Amino acid sequence: MTTELKAALFDLDGVVFDTEPQYTVFWGSQCRLYHPEHPGLEYEIKGQTLDQIFARWWAGPLAAERPVVTQRLNDYEAGMDYSYIRGFEAFIASLRRHGVLTAVVTSSNLPKMHSVYRAQPRFTSLFDAVLTSEDFAESKPSPDCYLRAAARLGVQPEACVVLEDSFNGLRSGRAAGMMVVGLATTNSRDDIALLSDAQIADYQDMDYERLCRLFTRKNTL
Repeated sequence: MTTELKAALFDLDGVVFDTEPQYTVFWGSQCRLYHPEHPGLEYEIKGQTLDQIFARWWAGPLAAERPVVTQRLNDYEAGMDYSYIRGFEAFIASLRRHGVLTAVVTSSNLPKMHSVYRAQPRFTSLFDAVLTSEDFAESKPSPDCYLRAAARLGVQPEACVVLEDSFNGLRSGRAAGMMVVGLATTNSRDDIALLSDAQIADYQDMDYERLCRLFTRKNTL
C-alpha cells in the first residue's frame, strides 16, 4: 500500500524566511569580537541552536557574556527583515488547498517568534502548528522535534515531508524516518544532496502535485 502525503514540516530560517544572510552578519560580528582566532566561525555554527552555540563557543570565562550576546541577538531579530523564500506563499497555499497539514519546526525561541509575528501578522494562519525550541527535549540533529511535530498533527512519520536547509536539520528529518527536501539557501545543492531526497533552490517551481510526485518516487524506490 502506497503511503499518502499527509503533512509538510518546515524549518524556519532559510526555509520559510530568507534570513540566513542576516544571521551571517550578526554572528560574524560576534564571532570576530569573541573568537578572532577562528575566522569563518559564523558559517560553522549555522543550523545550531543558541544553547549549542553557547555550550561550544561561549563556555568557561566567556559564559559570563552569554546574556550580553542573547540581548544583542534579541534586539537584532526584532529589526530583521522577514521576507519569504521565493514562491513560498503560493506553495504552502497549494498544499493547504489539497488538505496537507503544515507545521513550522524551528530551533528559534518564543522571543524570536514574537518578532516574526509582528513582522508577518498572517504567519500563524499558514500553519496548523508552530513548534519552537521550548517544545523539544532534544535539539536537531536529534529527530525529537520532527517526531513531536508529527504527533502534534496526528500523522505517522512516514506520511511527512521535512523541508530543511541546515546539515543538522537535514539529519534530523532523516533520523525521523521522513522524506527530506533540502533547500540550497544556506549550503550548496551538492553539499546537501547526501542528506536529502530532493534538492530545490526555492519554491518557484514547487506545488502540491510536484511534491507528491517526489514523495511517491521516494516511497516506491
